[in-house]
Amino acid sequence: MPTELRDFLALSYDELEQSNLKAKEQRKNRVAIDKIREERLKYLTDEKRIKALTVLFSDLEGRLHMLDYDKKFLLKSYDNLTFDGSSIRGFTAQRESDLRLGIDWSAFYWGPADIFGPGKVLVFGEVIDKDGTRYSGDIRGVLKDYAEGLYKKKGYTLNAANEIEGFLFKGPDAERRYHETGKFEYVNTGGYYHSLPGDPLRTFIDTTAEVQRAMGFQNEKDHPEVAPSQFEINYGYGEVVAAADQIQLYKLICRQVANKMGLTASFLPKPVVGVNGSGMHTNVSISENGKNLFWDAKGQEKLSKMGWGFVDCILTHGNDVCLLLNPSVNSYRRLDPHFEAPNQIKASPVDRGSMIRIPIGNEKSMRVEVRSVAPDANPYLVMYSIFKTGLDGETAKIKNLRQAERYLPDNIYDALENFRKAEWISTILGEDVKGRYADLKQASADRCPKLLGTFVKAQEVQFHHEVYNQFLWNLF
Repeated sequence: MPTELRDFLALSYDELEQSNLKAKEQRKNRVAIDKIREERLKYLTDEKRIKALTVLFSDLEGRLHMLDYDKKFLLKSYDNLTFDGSSIRGFTAQRESDLRLGIDWSAFYWGPADIFGPGKVLVFGEVIDKDGTRYSGDIRGVLKDYAEGLYKKKGYTLNAANEIEGFLFKGPDAERRYHETGKFEYVNTGGYYHSLPGDPLRTFIDTTAEVQRAMGFQNEKDHPEVAPSQFEINYGYGEVVAAADQIQLYKLICRQVANKMGLTASFLPKPVVGVNGSGMHTNVSISENGKNLFWDAKGQEKLSKMGWGFVDCILTHGNDVCLLLNPSVNSYRRLDPHFEAPNQIKASPVDRGSMIRIPIGNEKSMRVEVRSVAPDANPYLVMYSIFKTGLDGETAKIKNLRQAERYLPDNIYDALENFRKAEWISTILGEDVKGRYADLKQASADRCPKLLGTFVKAQEVQFHHEVYNQFLWNLF
């Protein structure tokens, strides 16, 4: 069909940035949801060039799902959008499959037409159970309730920023075909910070950064990382749910840009043995009425007593939450001390082998960096487990807790055992969600060799939750 007959929305990157920043500011200022919903519905009604609304939600493992609703249908039925939950791994059983999607009107994004197609806007959804309550397996909803509860009860705003590393490989299906090829091919071998303008890695980074900027990410810096063909594109911090949403969008943007270039953006933690893996360093802080509660000019490393208490609780429960932060067979390859990997359950301002680092900060930027997070982790589970543990967890009576010689597991089987035994996980997730999550991880682990060995096995990629599809799973 000739494209000139279509009149779909396609905004310039500058127009996109302005629209997304305005929406972001509304969300940051906690504008009443009724007012935002009314504004969005009016916009969708008046803007004739929009054909569909893409609703995004995540399953228990963190896999992003997207449903496109025709705009006219959605305007009439936005409060009763149903879908089959039994088709989503980790959600309902087949006999109780009906779930609903609510719309989080504050989490609304305009995307570039050349990347996402013209005539569409994106919005995050909220999974609703049959009785009208939030669905327990929708961790985004769990995190949102937790964050909103703390704001109402104590005036706390939970802040987070993430440094998400990934690899760029040749071919659009490098992960899905790994069981056939047995290898990943670099597009660049330039090294840390070094990539010539116009080469595939630099072009990918530049394009991705442009898309992020247009979508209101407020970029800070971007560069090739230490390993060959590895990248990192940094952006500003945000309120915790918005920050987790941006992780999902970041990975979606990277994959989409790479695919359009005939390449693959991979967030496997350790796709190639012998070079640095990819992490998702998670920087967190808590503020009250604009004051950073982690800052104390007289505190050890300028971190407040509250901040150190937060650190101590995470160190105490480090092994309990390890499977939430490192959810795949492949992620335990990354926890290798020879490659700056954070496998030690301790805190330090300088030691990059520590699970937690205390970066240099000031009154505005003081934060705690949890380094042992893999980029394939469910971002909502990551945020929820870190903040819930830091604020509500226990402090172990271990001598010199912050520097004691303790280590994270080096394989998923030990992590699973720790997870299943952990009373703390039952407390924060409930037995049902805990059991379902553990079973999903066990199913993947059982399809992979128990000993990791010295090269990446096909099964680590084939049954990885971000690569999974029914065809690959049935090859076992």
